[in-house]
Order: sequence, then C-alpha cells, then structure tokens
Amino acid sequence: MQNNKPLILVTNDDGHEAKGLAALIEAAASFGEVVVITPDGPRSGMSHAITTIVPLRIEQYKNENGISFYKTNGTPVDCIKLAQKVVLRNRKIDLVLSGINHGANSSVSLLYSGTMAAAIEASFENIPAIGFSLLDYSPNANFDAATKIASNIIEKALKDGIPAHTSLNVNIPKQPIENIAGIKVTRQTKGYWNEDLVEQFDPYGRPYYWLVGELFDTDHGEDSCEWALRNNYVSVQPVQFDLTAHQHINSLKKWEE
Repeated sequence: MQNNKPLILVTNDDGHEAKGLAALIEAAASFGEVVVITPDGPRSGMSHAITTIVPLRIEQYKNENGISFYKTNGTPVDCIKLAQKVVLRNRKIDLVLSGINHGANSSVSLLYSGTMAAAIEASFENIPAIGFSLLDYSPNANFDAATKIASNIIEKALKDGIPAHTSLNVNIPKQPIENIAGIKVTRQTKGYWNEDLVEQFDPYGRPYYWLVGELFDTDHGEDSCEWALRNNYVSVQPVQFDLTAHQHINSLKKWEE
C-alpha cells in the first residue's frame, strides 16, 4: 500500500539530545512520517557553514517510538544536504522543520543561526521549510507552549503551503500558552549585537576569550519581529535568500562608466 503521509524531515543546531528537538518531533509526529537528522553535538552560531575539509559520517538509530534518527559530525546545513543526497536520496521531502532552538533567532540573529540556515538551505531546493525558536536559552527550557504552537503552524503550512523558495522564521515568546497573544506575520527587526570579548586565563596563565553581548533593538515598528515577541506574539517571518540591496543599485550604476 502506498504511503500518502507527508515526509517530514526534522533537524536542528543544538544536537540530537536537545530538549527542543524532542518537542519538535512531538509536534510533527501526528502529521506524517518523521525522519530526523541532526549534528552529533551543539552547532549553535554555525550559520550557513558547510564541511569541506573532513569527511562527513552518519550514524543511524531508531528511538523508542520507531522514528529513524541520523546524526552526523557535520553542520545543520550539512544535515539538509545529507538528507537529500544520501539518507532520503530517492524520496520527496514534503516539509523541513528545524529547531526548536533554545533561544530566539530574531533580528540580526537570523544571520548567525544554524537553525535557520538549515531551513534556508531547504528553501534553496524549493522544499517548504520552517525554523522554530523559543525565547529561552536554558537547556531545561519548558517547551509545552512551543510544542502546541509548532503543531498549529505545521498544520497551517501543510494545508496552505509556503511560497516557493521561501522559509519561515518562527520565534516564540517565553510564556505559557494562555499568555500568548496570537500570531503576527512580521519583518526582520533592524537590530544589532553590542558585543565584547571577555579575557580570562587558563591554569597555565594563557589567555582565552568568551564572546558576550546584548541585542540592541533600534527599530520599534509594530510590524517587526522584536515588537511581536515583546508583546507576547508568536513572530512568523518569511525569509528569502536574496541579500541584494536593491535600493542602492541605481546609485552605484555610475561605477559602470
């Protein structure tokens, strides 16, 4: 008998043991056949990095519910490439889900995000894709509300579709479900990270550095992702991969002379 269930690929950048991954698998399981491929450990902040100087390896296993898991020494983007070219080589992936990330990927964080890079990589191949992030950086974050919200959005995506070559960046406030104000379709906030490198010393007196920082939101528009999160809305932001500053093309045309 032919299996007509959607084939849903789940990945993340926090690794195969992350609590947010388990929450996303739970949200997706009732909608189709779930296959999971993730890095074998945390790969946060990898953005769109790929592995080119060492061989990629895959280890396969099944969880207690019979879901196929694959873990790799690669990056989140490598996971998408491996799924397409190796793990699910002869099958059509209907939806890619990435996350649920421990921490928001709003504003400029989108560009650093391994979670969203996996979704964007899928959109390169015109596979509908969604990246989910929860505004809670704790490894023991409560994902109860996020699981329900992810389930709701997955259902909408499977029913209505996602525009071609577009992924969705979904950021969820750290709130119980009863405090969630609703869903807002947003644009990327014009913010930036104010960063520093804190110098410390190892037992041998050698310096090392920790990157620390705080996100500054310089854009208070009510259509922005940060405004939505501050006001307890789920932010759903459509993302494309054209980074051209179209508004400046004409002003630079004189360079062609």
